[in-house]
Amino acid sequence: MSQTLILPLLILVLAIPMFFSFRKQKRMQQQQRDLQSSIGPGDRVMTTSGLYGTVSRTDDTTIDIEIAPGMVTTWLRQAVREKVQPETEADTATTAETPAESSENTEPAEVEATSGASVAEPLEHKTR
Repeated sequence: MSQTLILPLLILVLAIPMFFSFRKQKRMQQQQRDLQSSIGPGDRVMTTSGLYGTVSRTDDTTIDIEIAPGMVTTWLRQAVREKVQPETEADTATTAETPAESSENTEPAEVEATSGASVAEPLEHKTR
């Protein structure tokens, strides 16, 4: 009796997780297809390689992305990973001025407190 139940139970244990993983993968592929078909001029996007830019022209298989004023590159639609929110003037103002630029005599401890980065103490080299 127990041997006849082992095979169907084993199949269920393996089949159920596979079924749900296939569903999840199919759903993600559909979301990616919907995203790529909805891309239009003026959308701010990020490519799979991490490049941010604004779509300037679209075609069936390619899109032109403006990565800097006057600098347009051509990409496959499949290279777009996601749409991102457009940059606002407040975002550019905060990234334009870094703590190092705002003060000439900034100590490493002050930079650490403002930027969140940690600065290692200088190493002392022994001379012979």
